[in-house]
Amino acid sequence: MTEFLLSVHVLVAIVTVGSITVAASMFPRVALRACGGGEREDGPSGGTGTAVVLHRVCAGYAVAGVVVPVFGVATGAQLGVLTDAWLIVSMVLTTLAAALLGLAVLPGQRRLLALAEGAAPEAEARPVASRLAMLTGVFNLLWAVVVVLMIVRPGSTTGV
Repeated sequence: MTEFLLSVHVLVAIVTVGSITVAASMFPRVALRACGGGEREDGPSGGTGTAVVLHRVCAGYAVAGVVVPVFGVATGAQLGVLTDAWLIVSMVLTTLAAALLGLAVLPGQRRLLALAEGAAPEAEARPVASRLAMLTGVFNLLWAVVVVLMIVRPGSTTGV
């Protein structure tokens, strides 16, 4: 049973969190380009279509990503490690990452999309995009730390 729980936990984490990190990282640049409109040296901006898709990926996979901590806690309970410090820190960081995504990144994306759809000038959207890029970077860093903790597992008895 432990192998099944761990497999689902890891597979869903890779698919959901991986998709969110990539889409969220691409979003500020794509949405900012849509705000500028018109032609650029590297081709047309393409409107807001790509930015809308990236936002939908982030929002959709965020909902599906709830499965990750559910199966993670179930796996931890099965292994008897729910009180280990590395797992508690991982759960706290996961909660922080989820809060950051839901309370800052997704609303920031919606704000930048509204600016792009309202044909706001790029100069007006640039500070929003910069802040969003920074928040997305923090979100990604939190997940990187969680992954390292899951691999290293301080105090592990595996000898690794």
